[in-house]
Amino acid sequence: MTTTPNPAIDARTADWPLLLVVDVEGNGQTPPDLVEIAAVPVAGGRARLDSVRTTLIRPPRPITPFATRVHQLTDRDVAGAPSWEDIAPKVKADLDGAWIVAHNASTEYSVLTRHLPTWKPAGVIDTLRLARTLVPDAPGHGLDKLIVHLGLDLTGITGQRHRAAYDAQVTARLLLTLAAGMTFTELRATAVPPNMPGTPEPAQEEQTLW
Repeated sequence: MTTTPNPAIDARTADWPLLLVVDVEGNGQTPPDLVEIAAVPVAGGRARLDSVRTTLIRPPRPITPFATRVHQLTDRDVAGAPSWEDIAPKVKADLDGAWIVAHNASTEYSVLTRHLPTWKPAGVIDTLRLARTLVPDAPGHGLDKLIVHLGLDLTGITGQRHRAAYDAQVTARLLLTLAAGMTFTELRATAVPPNMPGTPEPAQEEQTLW
């Protein structure tokens, strides 16, 4: 797989830190167990689609029919996959201290935090929050609506909608389209949800003698 086209790279975008665009799929149980996780690095102003990390996971409870209708994964598909306990140390090592990005990031953040209780990301960027701020006139802010509204170029993105690797790649393309030319300080101020890691510190008033 090769790195695919991205929106024009601005020097400010190229100065962002490494980001990991993350997507997870669950088994439909309450609370959900993970059945798939994917991460796409964004570095130097480009989505590194040649470095997508993705794996299926065998959950401890069955995948519900509703969940299968969404992502098309069945218990048979994940029967030979590793359990979460098998891969959790590697996932934690990859994600610890990293800036992560997700669409409707509260979902990924809450699921990952429950599965990795000691995980400490540097911060959380939410492309849903970013889209609502930058394109408030869109007919909707789900991925499907934004793909059409923004005319996202999905060249080179493989797989199918509602699978973790596909959705992570689309989210990476969405991030770079929406935030083209933004400094990381601007992105952080716009796209980090309140009360999540990475929220900018309030400005300190200058001390005076009077």
